[in-house]
Amino acid sequence: QVQLVESGGGLVRAGASLRLSCAASGRTNSSPIMGWFRQAPGKEREFVARISWSPGSSYLADSVKGRFTISRDNAKYTVYLQMNSLKPEDTAVYMCAAGRVAGAGPRDYAYWGQGTQVTVSS
Repeated sequence: QVQLVESGGGLVRAGASLRLSCAASGRTNSSPIMGWFRQAPGKEREFVARISWSPGSSYLADSVKGRFTISRDNAKYTVYLQMNSLKPEDTAVYMCAAGRVAGAGPRDYAYWGQGTQVTVSS
């Protein structure tokens, strides 16, 4: 089992930045891929980014490339999502996930956090 706790969401204006954190605990070695997804009201869950604990390979969705970055701190078992130049369409609940496969679908991830709300006003 892997437990995930997100933090860092909030209400910001368009153009602002936020950094989300995801603290992992439990059997993290069993789920070497960490992902971020988001879900807006009435929309499907959308892949945002993923990173491996080791060697730290990362991948970002096209919709956020150039604005978001993903990183990890292996000593703290924490993954970060730095979000810059936020837009109103980035408004969603952002969820951290852990899995074995470096995929972009929700089914690739077995463990999920409860999510943190990000709201971007225009």
